[in-house]
Amino acid sequence: MAGQKPGAEETQQHSALPDEAEARAALVLGLRRRGVSARNVLSAIEHVPRRLFLSARHHGLAYEDAALPIECGQIVSAPSLIAFTVQALAIEAEHTVLEIGTGSGYQAAVMAHLSHRVETLDRFATLVDLAGRRFSALKLLNVTARQVDGMYGFKQKAPYDRIVVTAAVESVPDAWVEQLKPGGVLIAPVGLPKQPQSLIRFQKTDNVMTAETLMSVRTVMLQPGLAKKL
Repeated sequence: MAGQKPGAEETQQHSALPDEAEARAALVLGLRRRGVSARNVLSAIEHVPRRLFLSARHHGLAYEDAALPIECGQIVSAPSLIAFTVQALAIEAEHTVLEIGTGSGYQAAVMAHLSHRVETLDRFATLVDLAGRRFSALKLLNVTARQVDGMYGFKQKAPYDRIVVTAAVESVPDAWVEQLKPGGVLIAPVGLPKQPQSLIRFQKTDNVMTAETLMSVRTVMLQPGLAKKL
């Protein structure tokens, strides 16, 4: 895998729960049963301690297939949604990935094990800071969290092989299309607030975006601008 994995010492340091390795393995087995077949994705999920990306009161639920609350009133998606999304991205070792909506940083950490480089953006300074600390603790040197308005992407490091968005938009901004390489893939929830949305996989071919609906989801809308607090 392209991202630097935590060594045995780091893994042990972040495994406060005595049965955490078994819990991670059980999660991966459950994901396989639900149809996640990409071995590199399953391996990355098994290597990333989801507990590290949650507050202490939710550690006991870290390896349940459930969305959980995090700081700034946000959530971390269920592992199955992350696994299906990352599998659909078809990330390769040489790819550069842009993630819009860092949240806890868990999905970015998974993708860091699969790709050459991950740039992840969030409007909340608190989430960016916490994610950066978690990446450092896991010695993931190929992922950077930035406080940036995700609506505009991150032109400074463009173009990207893959773009993934963790909050819904009513339509895909032109900036994202422009920052995606020819042949690149963009996955985003598209729809209206407080209604079921479609998780859509877009592929850029000759500056035309083809679209395939992957599943129905329900998530928060992507908010423009930077958060004035947090």
